[in-house]
Amino acid sequence: MTELSLSQRLKAQRIYFILAALFITSLVVSNLIFQKFFSWDFFGIYTFKISVGILPYPITFLITDIVSEIYGKKRANQVVTTGIFASVFSLLIIWVAASVPALTDSPINDKLFLKVFGNSAIAVFASMMAYLLAQYIDIQIFHFWKRLTKGKHLWLRNNFSTFLSQFVDTFSVLFLLCSFEILPWGIFTELLISGFLFKVLIAALDTPMLYAAVFAMRKYFNLTPTKELEI
Repeated sequence: MTELSLSQRLKAQRIYFILAALFITSLVVSNLIFQKFFSWDFFGIYTFKISVGILPYPITFLITDIVSEIYGKKRANQVVTTGIFASVFSLLIIWVAASVPALTDSPINDKLFLKVFGNSAIAVFASMMAYLLAQYIDIQIFHFWKRLTKGKHLWLRNNFSTFLSQFVDTFSVLFLLCSFEILPWGIFTELLISGFLFKVLIAALDTPMLYAAVFAMRKYFNLTPTKELEI
């Protein structure tokens, strides 16, 4: 750990809260929009067929890697746990909203509302189970490589931890959604491959962003590769 001045401590707390807010927003939104699917032709090499709910997911893993690197394992786990509670709370809000009858001239009637949000409870449950497992695996592997490399080779622990955890997350959530008949088993393999490859691609592409964030924070807070902030 490293000693901080009062101004540095306040700055570190603000950054931590901003990262946590971005993490929670990305996690909650991904659970609400998952029922829309689209295809993306990646320069003619491969056509991804994925849910729009997968789009915010790489952001969450980037954030937990930043928090893990700068603030430590305990703070990273706290962000993940807080995100799960936020997801559960969002379910409560949806349940209350669905239980209130819509007006006759309401732009969104009860049937349409339930069609969009009706599967959110199962989706959030599946997402939480898969996400908890994947994020905790990601954090454990990240810190294993950090100890092994003595704080060097950030790209190694960023990508290796994310690759394995993203496969666990993608497989688990699709398995649960298909088991609950939210998605048909016929598209399981296709969505698994597309989802995993998409997450791996984004994880590789966000490595420079991770390096930039870690470099800037280490410089500002005078951190060595093996030091972490205590706030």
